[in-house]
Amino acid sequence: QVHLVESGGGLVQAGGSLRLSCAASGRTFSRYDMGWFRQAPGKEREFVTTISWNGAITVYADSVKGRFTISRDNAKSTVFLQMNSLKPEDTAVYYCAARSIYSSGSYSPMKEYEYWGQGTQVTVSS
Repeated sequence: QVHLVESGGGLVQAGGSLRLSCAASGRTFSRYDMGWFRQAPGKEREFVTTISWNGAITVYADSVKGRFTISRDNAKSTVFLQMNSLKPEDTAVYYCAARSIYSSGSYSPMKEYEYWGQGTQVTVSS
């Protein structure tokens, strides 16, 4: 079992920045690729970004490329999402999720992720 807790959400003006954190506990953090997803009101949850267990691979949704950066610190069992140049359409609940390194599927589908955090709200005002 992996327990994930997100933090760092809040209210920010368009063009601003936020840094989300996701602290993991339980099983060995480095045995999991870590992803961020988001869900806006009335919309389905969508893939934002993911990072492989060792940080060698990162994948981003087109909508956040060049603005968001994912990173991880395996010694602290934490994954981060640095969000810059925020837009009102980035408003959503952001979830971190863990995907076993033994998964053979692609990085973006939700079904690939076994464990989920409770989410943190990000609101970007115009």
